[in-house]
Amino acid sequence: MHQLVRPFVSLLILAAAASAMHAQTAPAPAYGMSLGADGAKKVAAAAIAEARKHNFTMAIAVVDTAGNLVYFEKMDGTQTGSVNVSVEKARSAVLFKRPTKSFQDTVAQGGVGLRMLGLPGAVPVEGGIPLMEGGKIVGAIGASGGTSEQDGQCAQAGANLMK
Repeated sequence: MHQLVRPFVSLLILAAAASAMHAQTAPAPAYGMSLGADGAKKVAAAAIAEARKHNFTMAIAVVDTAGNLVYFEKMDGTQTGSVNVSVEKARSAVLFKRPTKSFQDTVAQGGVGLRMLGLPGAVPVEGGIPLMEGGKIVGAIGASGGTSEQDGQCAQAGANLMK
């Protein structure tokens, strides 16, 4: 009996290892030199322009690679709760090297995806996007004030300035 179990267990372990290797994604980009105040203002201005174009009211935060605030702007009429939310979205995006929409999508799947809600600092709401320059993360932008989609749209407009 043990002669049959050992090869079966070995086969299962090998299959699991192969599956795990196949499931791995490309490595996350490295951090570069942090975006400075002038660059952060330009990124925020692009996000604010997108918000104005669609009559959204937004709070826009830009952080450096450590998640420290570099620039912040709140449009007149934006709900005050969006101030902290925009900063936290930007921090989440830079510290976890991914857009916050990825967390939102994981939570929306339910099941084991709900574990994301217990991950400290991970904001599972669209609107936080890493800022890339030369293939490296130089900061992140966070937008809050509208729907998740509107926040993401404005943050993306700012991030697109870096391309």
